Amino acid sequence: MSIDAQEIAKKTFEAEKRIRPYIRETPVEYSPYLSQQGNCEVYLKLENIQLTGSFKLRGALNKLLSLDRLQKEKGIITASSGNHGLAFTYLTKKFDFKGIIFLPKITSNAKIEALREYGAEIRLYGDDCVKAEMQARATAEKEGLTFMSAYNDLQVIAGQGTIALELERQLKSIDAVFAPVGGGGLIGGIAGHLKSRPEFTEIIGCQPYNSRVMYESIEAGRLLDLESKPTISDGTAGGIEPGAITFAICREMVDTWLALSEKEIIEALKLILTKHHLLIEGAAALSVAAFLKDKSRFQGKTVVLIISGNKISIETLKKIL
Repeated sequence: MSIDAQEIAKKTFEAEKRIRPYIRETPVEYSPYLSQQGNCEVYLKLENIQLTGSFKLRGALNKLLSLDRLQKEKGIITASSGNHGLAFTYLTKKFDFKGIIFLPKITSNAKIEALREYGAEIRLYGDDCVKAEMQARATAEKEGLTFMSAYNDLQVIAGQGTIALELERQLKSIDAVFAPVGGGGLIGGIAGHLKSRPEFTEIIGCQPYNSRVMYESIEAGRLLDLESKPTISDGTAGGIEPGAITFAICREMVDTWLALSEKEIIEALKLILTKHHLLIEGAAALSVAAFLKDKSRFQGKTVVLIISGNKISIETLKKIL
């Protein structure tokens, strides 16, 4: 399925009208240190201070508000142990609908308890995220419920694309945007909107070397089923479901791909803690690490780094510090 930039931009404008009353317009923060490092103007888009702690609220909310009353009353199913799951469970309480969330059996008790705080029904299945997601889809179809994907849905992608609308309001010009990539919903929405404009903006996709499924799939020209190694960027780790619409979007609209080592990601995370005093997660550090790796290309330009979320455990923080 091919979706062009104009269609994504149209859906993004519609999403903006739907979700604006319920989300924060997150600030862009100028980074003197990173700007000096690259001899350019670097801004951080602070989605780590979005409600629920990440950009994921935008897409989940737009999908929810796109559904009719009967769909909401019957119930909505999703699968995610991370930021999408937190956004979903937050919305079940805020909008008072029946929500069911599938998680792999290996999900930590801490994550399960965090999701249960909002009252969503939790079902454990399989030993990885892809299996849990497949079971969630099968259950939704069997029970006549609506499935909400974390990334493989145009309404979700359009919700994430509202970040680009905010950036256009906040900055006079944008020469490049660095964004973390897992399933591709975030970068797909941002790229789709910005690529609909006549001005060229380079879109740079950032993945951990230990889990670079989209990166390798783009190189191969088809979606690959690859094993992921452990990474501090757990928010972008894991596979991509067959037939995901984000693959074609990323192939056509992402200009450059960079894979980052665990050391590079950790150093970037510590840099943001030190220079900006901001708590961020491993996935959010990807854009910073990628910029530092490729900074010589951006002299004199205006660069945006998407800081995608803030969910990092105290144990992980202690370890890396």
